[in-house]
Amino acid sequence: MSDSCADPAGSVGSFLCRAGQHLRAAAIENPRLEARLLLSTAMGVESTALLRDPRALVPPEAADRFAGMLKRRLAHEPMAYVLGHQGFWTLDLAVSPATLIPRADSEAIVEAALQGPAPRRVLDLGTGTGCLLLAVLSEHPGAFGVGLDLSPGASALAAANAQTNGLAERALFLAGSWAESLLGGFDLVLSNPPYIERAAIPALMPEVALHEPARALDGGPDGLEAYRVIVADLPRLLTPGGRAVLELGQGQAPAVAALALAAGLEVLGTHADLGGVDRALILRKP
Repeated sequence: MSDSCADPAGSVGSFLCRAGQHLRAAAIENPRLEARLLLSTAMGVESTALLRDPRALVPPEAADRFAGMLKRRLAHEPMAYVLGHQGFWTLDLAVSPATLIPRADSEAIVEAALQGPAPRRVLDLGTGTGCLLLAVLSEHPGAFGVGLDLSPGASALAAANAQTNGLAERALFLAGSWAESLLGGFDLVLSNPPYIERAAIPALMPEVALHEPARALDGGPDGLEAYRVIVADLPRLLTPGGRAVLELGQGQAPAVAALALAAGLEVLGTHADLGGVDRALILRKP
């Protein structure tokens, strides 16, 4: 697996070396690691198995799969889309271009939600893969949840993720615009809404700007459009004493907290992600 690609043509080592060179030339971070993940997925083996015998030959059908996957990654398609899944919390979730890719930063919303009393009914607005709702349900076996997304494809994917993770009996996923079709009565409302300022989206890394769904990124001119809709509806949706945990973009806590106070909600505080950014805003209905 040297940089000179000295292993025999058609071998694991040769595939990894050449793929790593292509990925590095495309300015992909961690090119060798990504090459191993792609080839191990194409071959249906653990990535560590590739290191044991770099001179082993790659089967032709696996080589074809690998070539297709590598081409997609070199076009800066996100690795999670190429692999078809992403880990989040304790779950393994299917992903598709219909949804945002779950990120470790969003686990701060789950952490903040788990700090409060155990909910009976949970609502997740803009559910995407279902990651927030399913993570909370996995920690609260007595809770039932509803996930709502504007995209029917996202709702269907979230339902499949619930099935795969053994949570289908306690989760319902619907397609619709925010919560306009729902009655209230929720003890906990979760949301990771679009919060990026519209003008900033083209400058994002190409994996995000070119491949993840724009509707799940675009928060309008000031990044706050979705918060205005969600926060105004929380008094109707929450039970008395019920809480809401909203994901935030960097620096948005004061503006979203002001919207919440104007709607008659209590602001309980924020919760930071691993990078120290205030990522979750915690609200309560008096």
